[in-house]
Amino acid sequence: MLGRNKPVVFDPYGRQRGRRGLPSWLWLLLIGILAGVTGVLYLQERVLPPRLSQADSSALRTRFDEADAERLRLRTELADTKQRLEAALAEKTKLTAELTASRSATDDLKADVASLVATLPPDPRDNGVEVRAGRFSASGSTLDYDVVLTRDRSAAKPFTGVMQLVVAGDPARGGSSSFSAKPVPVSIRGHEIVRGRIELPDGFKPRQTTVQVLDREAGKSLGMRVLLVK
Repeated sequence: MLGRNKPVVFDPYGRQRGRRGLPSWLWLLLIGILAGVTGVLYLQERVLPPRLSQADSSALRTRFDEADAERLRLRTELADTKQRLEAALAEKTKLTAELTASRSATDDLKADVASLVATLPPDPRDNGVEVRAGRFSASGSTLDYDVVLTRDRSAAKPFTGVMQLVVAGDPARGGSSSFSAKPVPVSIRGHEIVRGRIELPDGFKPRQTTVQVLDREAGKSLGMRVLLVK
């Protein structure tokens, strides 16, 4: 009667809406973010290596650049070494082929010399070592010689002894008509060609040389031949 009555609006959710806080899904999201941040910080501080400072990072970069430059240098050296090795192997192959050819030629030459020696006249004395042939050539005050000696190839061991040369000729006034040269050591398996040079006395003119093969100096004679000097 004193005034109008206001209408009452029925709102069953009004009180509940005023008391509600953040939704549960938002809380879960915040908790998850917080846990993630905490985990990252823990890993960085406790598990992962410590973060580098600017100076450490610069030093690391410098060392990396130096190591990379060294790697490039070593790669270049390796390429050069490989090239030199290939060249050395090629040279070795070439030398091996040349050596094989040289050995083959040497074997052929030895066979030719053996065949030639077999055609020389034998030593009639046949005392174990044969003086098959020789060449003596005088020039001024020297006497050059080449002497071919042989023995039986079936012997188990090569013969070792000395070759004694006695040179006879026209002496200078008051000199001797012959002299003995210094004995020459020899080792003979099948055949041996002994070469050398003798110094002649002043004014001596050689005419012939007696070649003797001895078992030792002043020992037993095993072969002998007299050869003229040309």
